[in-house]
Amino acid sequence: MEWLIDFYRPLSAALGMSTGASDSLLHVHGGMVVLFLARIATRRSLATWTPFLFVLAAALAKEAVDRIAHGAWRMPDSAFDVLNTIFWPFVLMVGLRWRRARPDGSGGDRNAGGG
Repeated sequence: MEWLIDFYRPLSAALGMSTGASDSLLHVHGGMVVLFLARIATRRSLATWTPFLFVLAAALAKEAVDRIAHGAWRMPDSAFDVLNTIFWPFVLMVGLRWRRARPDGSGGDRNAGGG
């Protein structure tokens, strides 16, 4: 397990330093990348729970690795990281589900947005 920590710490720090992006912004972008990769891999619409659940699982796994790397939970930071990671994928999923469910048919192409 120590090899994972030795690999993870510098990689995590280098990502932030090389991009110049804040930790919060990296979580937002990471969530969206995982969402679209899950969409492609599963071939499930972004309006379904499947791609979003991949994002949630990735966010929780990342925080578990952070916990191992830091030796303790940093709960306010961890909760904020998970929220930053899942917020826009969740909003996108809910919006697409809402558009599909519109009874007046004004939702446009039901296959748009990954369907």
